[in-house]
Amino acid sequence: MLGDIPLIADDRVLVDFRTGDDAGVYRWDGGPALVQTVDFFTPIVDDPYAYGQIAAANALSDVYAMGGVPRTALAIAALPKDGPGADVYKQIFQGGFDKLREAGVALLGGHTVSDQEIKFGYAVTGAIDEARVLTNAAARVGDRLILTKPLGTGILATAGKFQRASETQLAGAIASMVRLNRDAARAAAALPRGAVSACTDVTGFGLVGHGSSMAAASRVTLVFDASALPILDGALDLAMGNLPGGGRTNEEHFGAGVMVAPGVAEPLRRVAFDPQTSGGLLLAVSPDAEPALLEGLRAAGIEAARVGVVEAQQPTVRVRLA
Repeated sequence: MLGDIPLIADDRVLVDFRTGDDAGVYRWDGGPALVQTVDFFTPIVDDPYAYGQIAAANALSDVYAMGGVPRTALAIAALPKDGPGADVYKQIFQGGFDKLREAGVALLGGHTVSDQEIKFGYAVTGAIDEARVLTNAAARVGDRLILTKPLGTGILATAGKFQRASETQLAGAIASMVRLNRDAARAAAALPRGAVSACTDVTGFGLVGHGSSMAAASRVTLVFDASALPILDGALDLAMGNLPGGGRTNEEHFGAGVMVAPGVAEPLRRVAFDPQTSGGLLLAVSPDAEPALLEGLRAAGIEAARVGVVEAQQPTVRVRLA
């Protein structure tokens, strides 16, 4: 889509859209570099306050995934003229504001437009040490793959629309989505420089899709252990009858580069392709630094899991699900 847009020759641009990373990074004279991103989407849950929280956590996640610290945000909203009313909109904005405040981010303002469907999110600017920028393009053969949140939000949200998921299952998904990736990013930043080689947050492309992007950019193959994937309660049982539209799109787009072992059950395969909202960080870390990272994550209350390894590039295979 962006192939015809001419590139701007500016040596202050450290990361832009060409790498397919989560955010852009720009060198700023006299201080840390800037990391910038934008994200917004339609409601994924019925609770407007929770929706606002999720939208904020999701937008901030792109900055955390790059190794940055978010500082400011601008709200982006599309609101129907004949929509649910001012009280609902107020709850959405309040949820987002409270999550920004939890993250220590200043809300500077924003912009709204009229649309037929509600959309909400943020443009976020952060600070980043240009010597410690994390991208998805530097994973090394032998690295361990660590995932910091369980999978299955897309399946559970779809099931919830049709009253097929229990309140407990939906509450678990919401609790995961509203949790900031801040503490996971801090645990990674506490390691020596170079210990973490690559990072991305797992969102709409799902684990397999974002893994495919990391593999392509790094010229490696990611091998995920299907039995090690952390999964939200209920997602596996609901996977067969509640496939989100984004899951089908992910399979169509990334499927050709994915090799699935015969022993991987179909529900588990679908979870691997499931589009996530405000998912966890996928980190590629050196073997010797893995114990310290897992210890730091657990100390922060994060039930992270090693989900795979990085192997040498295999022809036509970007991801293996074994």
